[in-house]
Amino acid sequence: MTRSVQALAYSRPSVLESSQAGQLLGLETAGGLTPRGTEAHPRFFSGFLTSPRIAARGLLAVADVASARYYQRMLPSSLDPVVTGNGDRLRFESFSGCCGVYARLDVLQDGLDGAETGHGTTNVDVNHPLREALSRITTDDPLHLRVGPDEMAVTTMDGPVVEKKVPLPGRWLRGFAEAQVVSAGFDLRAELPAAEAVRFLRSLPRSSGNASRGAQWVVPAGKTLRPTTRPVTGAVCLPGPERLVALQRVLRHATALRIYGPVADGAATASAWEVVLPGMRLTLTLSPDASRGFSGEGGVLEALATDDAAADAELVSVLLAWEPRIEPADLAEQSGLTVERIRAALTRLGTAGRVGYDLANAAYFHRELPYDARRAERHNPRLVAARQLAGSGAVFVDGELAAVSSGERRYQVRERDGVLSCTCQWWADYRGRRGPCKHALAVRMVRRGATVAGGIPVAGGVR
Repeated sequence: MTRSVQALAYSRPSVLESSQAGQLLGLETAGGLTPRGTEAHPRFFSGFLTSPRIAARGLLAVADVASARYYQRMLPSSLDPVVTGNGDRLRFESFSGCCGVYARLDVLQDGLDGAETGHGTTNVDVNHPLREALSRITTDDPLHLRVGPDEMAVTTMDGPVVEKKVPLPGRWLRGFAEAQVVSAGFDLRAELPAAEAVRFLRSLPRSSGNASRGAQWVVPAGKTLRPTTRPVTGAVCLPGPERLVALQRVLRHATALRIYGPVADGAATASAWEVVLPGMRLTLTLSPDASRGFSGEGGVLEALATDDAAADAELVSVLLAWEPRIEPADLAEQSGLTVERIRAALTRLGTAGRVGYDLANAAYFHRELPYDARRAERHNPRLVAARQLAGSGAVFVDGELAAVSSGERRYQVRERDGVLSCTCQWWADYRGRRGPCKHALAVRMVRRGATVAGGIPVAGGVR
């Protein structure tokens, strides 16, 4: 597995402390991007949380996912959550070590009481003493939140005094990107009121040892969900229900549960589970199987395989300004591109960690993951293999049919209604549900005249 080491440098540990003015939650930031460029310790917010208990439990849920491996459990290796300031809200994101669960806590404008929220993205320190302190918050006494250094420290810091080094596998990066792209294909499938949401979520297993094997399905039935053994019309896939355990932290405060997913086609699919809270939303997105991370889903490969999308993404990236909701029609008007090309460019930007997807808004939002996002493409095995096939003359196109020589074998690729099928084992196994095979990708590249080198735009300073 390809991996590197991510070094996160903080000026001091995050801490929950008491003073005469009340409690202060100071979340320290590492290097990240803002409208002013790269900053060592950006400052996004200073004000009060309107629901301290709920916010504390939501942050703990995000930290739970960051430190978890829901498949092949090993020693925990946690990468601190990512925080994005979008001007009117704060978003805290994390991704599980097994690459199968994505978590995000959106603290909305109603959940914040203070100065205007800043813009940018960085990591935020969540250490063990802080987690213990957050778990002890049991009242809604005033709690001041500071994301980034206080005003005095901005000019007096001599350098980082806390450094964390954690492994950053290539498939972790790809999975973080794939989760956003997969989510963009979801629709709202069901919404449960508070009492039914609590009842349903508390009925789920909390550990894999008690969970049944394979995908489970649920069907909306009035104001509740009914289990079913097969994907009937209207069913939503619940893959690895024990992976929703992090939602237990906020259940007593839930006002609704929203479930998102694609149209059921008989196969296990990813799905997203959003708990609505006062002034906040906590969302967990699950891969199609506990043993199958998002990194192999292939949803971004089509967008990475063309030079047009690369050029469009470069243009669109200049127009982004940490908006909480990206409107393709507005970007089309500003850029002169069609809405279809804008959507393809946004998919490509997602592979670089430069946009996320908000299911509640059914829209992308701008953020800049503070990692070397270019590795998501360089180390994608299918994409690398496809570029090699396209550049070595192994693809022979004849109308709707194409032949691809790979090793000692020759595969036929056929295009019908814009969809490519192949005679290889990958296509036989997945029928496009996990993205195109390397042969179909190579044919797509040759037909569109894509160069072998390729690339994705990376924001200045983010490595």
